[in-house]
Amino acid sequence: MRYDFDRVIDRRNTDCIKHDRNTALFGTEDVLAMWVADMDFPCPEPVLEALRRRLDHPILGYSFAPDSLYQAIIDRMQRLYGWAVKRDWISFTPGVVDGVHAAVRALARPGDGLIVQPPVYFPFFPAVTDNGCQIVNNPLRLDGGRHVMDFDDLARSFTPDGSFLGKPRRIEGLILCSPHNPVGRVWTADELRRLGEICLANDCVIVSDEIHCDLLVGSAVHTPAASLSPELAQKTITLMAPSKTFNLAGLAASFAIIPDSGLRKRFQRARAGGGGVNVLGLVAMEAALRDCDDYLAQLNAYITGNVEYFAGAVAGIPGLRLVPPGGPEGTYLAWVDMRELGLDDEALKDFMLRKARIATSYGAIFGAGGEGFQRFNLACPRSVVEEAVARLKAAVAALRSG
Repeated sequence: MRYDFDRVIDRRNTDCIKHDRNTALFGTEDVLAMWVADMDFPCPEPVLEALRRRLDHPILGYSFAPDSLYQAIIDRMQRLYGWAVKRDWISFTPGVVDGVHAAVRALARPGDGLIVQPPVYFPFFPAVTDNGCQIVNNPLRLDGGRHVMDFDDLARSFTPDGSFLGKPRRIEGLILCSPHNPVGRVWTADELRRLGEICLANDCVIVSDEIHCDLLVGSAVHTPAASLSPELAQKTITLMAPSKTFNLAGLAASFAIIPDSGLRKRFQRARAGGGGVNVLGLVAMEAALRDCDDYLAQLNAYITGNVEYFAGAVAGIPGLRLVPPGGPEGTYLAWVDMRELGLDDEALKDFMLRKARIATSYGAIFGAGGEGFQRFNLACPRSVVEEAVARLKAAVAALRSG
């Protein structure tokens, strides 16, 4: 079927974090909500139909993942990435962030270090610190208008410093964001191989958050890090979910792929006592992964159009720069450099809310290198993107004129 992504759906009064809490979060209702990574598009019809069928049964009791869901994941990994995944590698969690926390507990003891690559998805930071571990920053570098990994700095991170100097006792893992949120990079196979070589040489496990793996702009191609070699697969915890791709975040359903049996057991022990995926989440996940490739193709084409429009418009606004210049290679999140406006972080917040009247995600929350940037969610009808551009142009013009 054809999906109408141009249709504006009123999400108010649905207990929607993105649209029902503007006053509480931003102090005003008069903002365009372009912050949290939640699409303003309808879920795929096969998912909704599967949920309707399940709700025809009057009991929603304890449930387990059926064989058909495992097979849907196995088939999808083979179909999209040529990655032969085995059934017993798969574990289910109620969310990728839950999986990151479990991975940290599985890998490290208090005082150990985990590497993150800021500016990066900010829930990574408490996943490390709340478990008593230390953050080791390996900041991304801006090179030719887009972010790249700093492999030399990464290799230096493993140089022993001794815990008595306030450094981690040992670095046990690296939390990878692939595709990267917020900078929009889709890491190439060569970049991931180089990363993997350094981690393997230092016995460092990669915790790979690949929740945006399906959301690709233009001709970008995603490569699961674990698919590159058997050796790297044994040192990788891959975390995926249908929530971003098919707008199912409220159903809290995700999965981990962990080929190494010892690492998988440690991950499962770390999750002991934690919640599982609810019955409707299991149903929706299977339908999304098995029956919604057509929806995904239409979605990526529409998001690519939004990105192209936004990139062209931002290029014409003095003081703003899109990174990369053509927009994100993956995700639906645009990373805009506003440092040339000459505003500190508090002034930039005020500018976005009071002058531009757009609610975005502030760059500083993503860690080092995010200061002066704003993250825009472009997974919305084109008319909303057009309105955001108009507001930005007017706000910047007023700022420069006075």
